[in-house]
Amino acid sequence: MLVIISDTHLTDGTSGHTVRAGAFRVFAQRLRDLAYDASWRPGSRYEPIKELHLLLLGDILDVIRSAQWLNGTVRPWDDPQSPAFSEKVAAITAGVLEHNRDSLSWLKRFKDGKTITVPPATADGKVKTGVGWNPDADERLPVDVHLYYMVGNHDWFYHVRGEAYDKIRQSIVDAIDLDNPANLPFPHDPGEFSQSSVFTRLQREYADHRVFARHGDIYDAANFDGDRDKSSLGDAVVIELIDRFSPEVRRQLGAEAPADFVKGLEEIDNVRPLTNIPAWIDGLVRQTCPDPVVAKRVKDVWNHVAGNFFKIPFVHSHPHVEWAKWAQKLTGSVSFSEFSELVRKLGGLTNSTDRPNYTDALHEQAFLNRTARAIVYGHTHQYMLVPLESSVTPDGTLDQIYLNSGTWRPYHELAKRHPNEEEFVPYQLMTYLAFFKDGERGGRHFETWNGALDMV
Repeated sequence: MLVIISDTHLTDGTSGHTVRAGAFRVFAQRLRDLAYDASWRPGSRYEPIKELHLLLLGDILDVIRSAQWLNGTVRPWDDPQSPAFSEKVAAITAGVLEHNRDSLSWLKRFKDGKTITVPPATADGKVKTGVGWNPDADERLPVDVHLYYMVGNHDWFYHVRGEAYDKIRQSIVDAIDLDNPANLPFPHDPGEFSQSSVFTRLQREYADHRVFARHGDIYDAANFDGDRDKSSLGDAVVIELIDRFSPEVRRQLGAEAPADFVKGLEEIDNVRPLTNIPAWIDGLVRQTCPDPVVAKRVKDVWNHVAGNFFKIPFVHSHPHVEWAKWAQKLTGSVSFSEFSELVRKLGGLTNSTDRPNYTDALHEQAFLNRTARAIVYGHTHQYMLVPLESSVTPDGTLDQIYLNSGTWRPYHELAKRHPNEEEFVPYQLMTYLAFFKDGERGGRHFETWNGALDMV
């Protein structure tokens, strides 16, 4: 069985909220149930699985969303081989590991031989009586769990070579008990699997489960500049716009900045789609800043932050920045409310441009040569299942699908009834994908779960 999750975005706690440890506890229970279900074969025969392969498909630890980048002069678009750069990455990583100690401990427990277990079988292919669902039964069999980490665009630093990064990777390997070798970059592209016997094994699991998976950021021009050892425009947007806006409001407004407004600003990166960020800010202003003078000052802070953003050499010279310059000019001449309304109208007239999507999957070699039944991406935080093609082969009908692995994080979505009122509904999302081989799960090929939990 192969299980995939992505985009948990665990941060060091200095910027917004992340998923709670309880989600990982629930995931442990689900994995144990999945292992049991996978042990049933065609004809209602029970045969315990021996291995479970869990792939962390990028943006698991979030190095970008940290207020530590605002301290000092080092930024993600600087030289990653400079000591100051690697020291910053090490400090943020240490903060992430500490802040999420309880959550990550659950991942580590998956390999302890006690957390993921299944009941034994009888000689005639049944579940042994008296063991069954009792997870603490002495006779339950441990499932050998293998844990792999691939990088995306918020944890790309773990793809950089060098002794300093080997030490950083070692701290992650130790915290989660990864199979990854620490002295090699965590892979970003499946084409890199041949660099390590560990990932050669994962490549075999791709083939055996007929799955092809990558984070998918390579299809998003704002978050991939063609080299995963380098920064992208998206890093600058998060650090110099999203993360800087809230502390700048606190600095310039002081006690005049309502606490609820400042707290709400910290959730900007959890608003989806991102085009609704103006509505989020405008709604916060109206709900928490009834004084028009204060609201005007908040708008002035945004204009100040946005103006400085475009002065950053990395941003100013970036080939994908023209659209953002248009947005800056627009926000400088209209209110948040007017800007929010215009963005919503434009969004209603055009299809989503979130990438990757199923159209990218249609060009993957594993789809074209029909070696993969499922093409899997993460990155967009939007769970999706799209049928791609059903074809007749010498072995029978081949159904190919595209799957997005969603996210594990808070999500704020604009209420549909009265969007002009800019009301958002928050909830916690959790998605995981499972794939089966050799008759596991009664002969089924995949199973997906996309859950939501109310936020309190």
